[in-house]
Amino acid sequence: MSNSQKLLSGKRRYLYALILLLFIAVICVAFSMTGSDDFAIARREVLLRRIGHELLLQSGDSRSRVLPVKKIAKNEYQIRFEKELTFRPGSLVNTIGRLLAQDPLASDYIVNVLNSGDSSVAYGYAISKNKKDDIVACIGREQPSARYMINIKFKPPKINNAKNGYLLGSLPFLAFIGFIFLRSAKPRRGLPEGQDAGDTSLFTLGSVLFDAKNRNLVINGNATDLTGTETRVLLIFASSPNEIIERSRLQKEIWEDEGVIVGRSLDMFISKLRKKLEPDPNIKIAVIRGKGYKLEISA
Repeated sequence: MSNSQKLLSGKRRYLYALILLLFIAVICVAFSMTGSDDFAIARREVLLRRIGHELLLQSGDSRSRVLPVKKIAKNEYQIRFEKELTFRPGSLVNTIGRLLAQDPLASDYIVNVLNSGDSSVAYGYAISKNKKDDIVACIGREQPSARYMINIKFKPPKINNAKNGYLLGSLPFLAFIGFIFLRSAKPRRGLPEGQDAGDTSLFTLGSVLFDAKNRNLVINGNATDLTGTETRVLLIFASSPNEIIERSRLQKEIWEDEGVIVGRSLDMFISKLRKKLEPDPNIKIAVIRGKGYKLEISA
């Protein structure tokens, strides 16, 4: 298979992997969408205002306002009133229970009626989906007129807990699967066009013998090993000695298939190559400011 065919095949596999990851991301977003929950919460706040309205009417007040419902915690709300009111615990329990029955997510909740002055609890009770676990007392005693606040705390729905747990628990697994696919789909980086892997690929650079196939330099009879990336960088220079190689070209040809180009990576490999070429003073990699680099070989 030719280099161009291999490159095309690698890019196709890379595209398939990206499509798969995109599909996984869409599934994650679908699980994390809270549109329906937002609607249910907005409807709940309307019901809470209705509770305040009916309690005012039961207190004989048809003129003062129910203040905006305040969300004081993730699943806890506070109903506040403009003026004082009085209430009968039995009527309070029945009114709240009747209206919250319209909220499908409000099967379990705790109600505390607080004095707004010192936040002391004037009355409280708990309702559970399992009726035998209800805690309701003192429903026959009318409470005196005062500025009250009503805190209602809801038990988090199990469906949300399950959804969040599934999403959070699956993210590491999905990330691992994505990593495996990207690694397997990443095209194999070979030598530049014209340099077949079966060729000897020898270059004479001054007194340096550069063996691209075996990835080493031979200087004065001493061999110095090169990494794969160092070999690819030096091969570009060796193919065009004493010519300016643009920095962007080096980054594109060496790191483009990694998906991320990091400028400091190129500087690091250039620095390593300079050190390995130091034994021959007639060869050096020079920086051409504003343009790139040049492999300078003196006669």
